[in-house]
Amino acid sequence: MTKSTVEVIYALPQRALVVTLTLGEGATVLDAVRASGIAADYAALAIFGERVAPGQRLRDGDRVELLRALAVPPMEARRRRAARSAKR
Repeated sequence: MTKSTVEVIYALPQRALVVTLTLGEGATVLDAVRASGIAADYAALAIFGERVAPGQRLRDGDRVELLRALAVPPMEARRRRAARSAKR
């Protein structure tokens, strides 16, 4: 049975949680998240920045990312930045 080494990452504003795992052949993204022990509320999953389904099979060296929900919609964030810029 072939083993795969993968990382599971959950990035917070001030730090990142990184767990390195060795999983069996056929392991999925969801298997890695569960095995990581990272009990985080996430909006989506990705491998190297590309969104994937929880059932996606992992390959050796993959980096699974737990994506957080946006705190502010992108258009609202842009408006706030523009307003701050205009005050300067």
